[in-house]
Amino acid sequence: MPTLDTFRPGSLPLFDKNAPMAKKWFNIPTPPEFDDPEEERTHRKQRLASGLRLFGRFGFDEGVAGHITARDPERLDHFWVNPFGMNFKQISVSDLILVNDAGEVVEGEHPVNGAAFAIHSQVHAARPDVIAAAHSHSVYGKAFSSLGKLLDPLTQDSCAFYGDHSLFDDYTGVVLDVEEGKRIGAALGENKAVILRNHGNLTAGTTVDAAVWWFITMERTCQAQLLADAAGQTVSITPENAEITHGQVGSEIAGWFNYQPLCDWIVEEEPDLLE
Repeated sequence: MPTLDTFRPGSLPLFDKNAPMAKKWFNIPTPPEFDDPEEERTHRKQRLASGLRLFGRFGFDEGVAGHITARDPERLDHFWVNPFGMNFKQISVSDLILVNDAGEVVEGEHPVNGAAFAIHSQVHAARPDVIAAAHSHSVYGKAFSSLGKLLDPLTQDSCAFYGDHSLFDDYTGVVLDVEEGKRIGAALGENKAVILRNHGNLTAGTTVDAAVWWFITMERTCQAQLLADAAGQTVSITPENAEITHGQVGSEIAGWFNYQPLCDWIVEEEPDLLE
């Protein structure tokens, strides 16, 4: 998975400031950098709360299922996560809980979802570069997951996942065992996303912003492919052009940047999420 400062060989380096193509783009911001871990923690928690509110707005909730995590900037084997049993639409920064590598809540007043710990703890452990991971039982994600296959490069947006997502080709029930979480982490590999067969999607990013954006756009990509496949014979983008397009729309900085308008909107609409 590319980091904030790298991109895939052979792709068009859209966010390389020295590349000719990048000169066509002006005033592209970059993720903030922090010297103070407390400021960074606050930023990650605010981004996490905004992502959870967006999940609620977009109808990604299904009862108590679903979770987004953000690694703590100091205690790297701890992560912040939404409380078990609280609706996405109601979660604010102050509701978030901090969970350690033993599944214990060390900050916060609410319990942790056992599946959230079993899955996310192992994803974070397997991928030190991952700051955040997102999963829910969204309608199109779980519908597509029942097909037991990867996404096709049918659209420009789907190319963000070209060669950069995998399939966890198994289902054994609700994931409550960390060994199952380890298998999911292994299936994710170095990719930004994994399709959990008969379950749904999980995305990961080097920022909270990117992880949430990848989930949102992957859900829409699943919807688009389901519609296209139902309508008739589809035409895929060629591997060469899909790889080029991945370099343009699939980098971590692209994921971070795409999230900014959504984050600005939800904070303006629901400023209480920052409380």
